[in-house]
This record gives sequence, C-alpha cells and structure tokens, in this order.
Amino acid sequence: MIALSPAMGPALLHARGMMTKHRIYTMSVAAVYPHYIAKAEKKGRTKDEVDEIIRWLTGYSQPQIDARLKDGTDFETFFAHAPALNPQRALIKGVICGIRVEEIEDPLMREVRYLDKLIDELARGKAMEKILRTS
Repeated sequence: MIALSPAMGPALLHARGMMTKHRIYTMSVAAVYPHYIAKAEKKGRTKDEVDEIIRWLTGYSQPQIDARLKDGTDFETFFAHAPALNPQRALIKGVICGIRVEEIEDPLMREVRYLDKLIDELARGKAMEKILRTS
C-alpha cells in the first residue's frame, strides 16, 4: 500500500492511477442540458441559442446533439468525440465557478467550463456574435 501525503500533487496521483475522475466527467450531458436551457430561458434567451452555442463549440450537428442527449452520453465522451472543437474557443476568457477558464490545466475540465462560460454569457444577455467570438 502506498502512503499518500499532502505533498503528493494531483498530477502525481493521477499518473499513478490513484485519482478519481471528477464527477462531471461521468455525468450525462442530458442531465445538465435542461439546466442550461432553464438558465437561458429564465433570462429571456432560447433553447435554440443554447443549441447554437453547443454546435459552435463542438462541431456537432443538431441531430448529433439530439442523439447524444438521447443516448445518455457523458461529458467525457461528448467532448472526446466532438467532431470539430472550435479553435476560437481559446478566446473564451473569464471566471466561472471562481476559477479563470484560461488557467484550467485539465483539458476536459476546460472544455466543460468553456461551455458553462458561454451559457453564462448567454444568460447575461450578451449578443450571440460576441458569445461566438465572431466580432
């Protein structure tokens, strides 16, 4: 048995296969999706705008998104199989859950937080052109 000390950083624990996955990675996108919609609609935005954000970020078509929601795909698989992660997503900056998205080291967590940040921007009333980094 290996003794774990506080000095062992997360990277070392992960390399040794001793770190568990964050629970969001194994959560189905379908479990969170209604919350994205509710957050947007509460602020006068639409499901179509949420879907547009997801399509822009991941490269999924609408039928592909619908299929991933229906089959219960988890976030890890959803992002791993994304047809074309948008290179413009690196322009997403700011704080989500108290952490700057551009400073998140874990690539999968960064993708999840990019999506969270875009939904937040939508709910705050930001124009779609700005959210999608087209202007």
